[in-house]
Amino acid sequence: MMTDIIADSLTRIRNASMRKLETTELLHSKTIEAIVSILVEKGYLDSYTVEDLGNNKKSIKVVLKYDERGNSVINELKRISKPGRRIYKGKEDIKRFKNGYGTLIVSTNAGILPNDKAYAQGVGGEVLCSIW
Repeated sequence: MMTDIIADSLTRIRNASMRKLETTELLHSKTIEAIVSILVEKGYLDSYTVEDLGNNKKSIKVVLKYDERGNSVINELKRISKPGRRIYKGKEDIKRFKNGYGTLIVSTNAGILPNDKAYAQGVGGEVLCSIW
């Protein structure tokens, strides 16, 4: 049994980008799908598709993104809030990350949002992960 599906998904993306793989497969949950859609929207991943495996199981196939020299677009992908230690931030604390070059993904009462949208809506929440 896996206790932290978010950390597992981030590790799969990180490992696939280090090995310069074209795609990787993640376990499906609504939270993971929301995080991956934010990463695609922000330009860190190329695309994703949700595949039905039968027996009420799904997976997410993620297409990774590389620059013209073949280097991964993702420099660092890090889990912030963990099951053993939750990290919460107010809207003022999530305003900017890495001077605007990075993104924090925040679980708010308005859903899972990137830090710029959470700040614009005036909400804070649990900081799930950071990417730059």
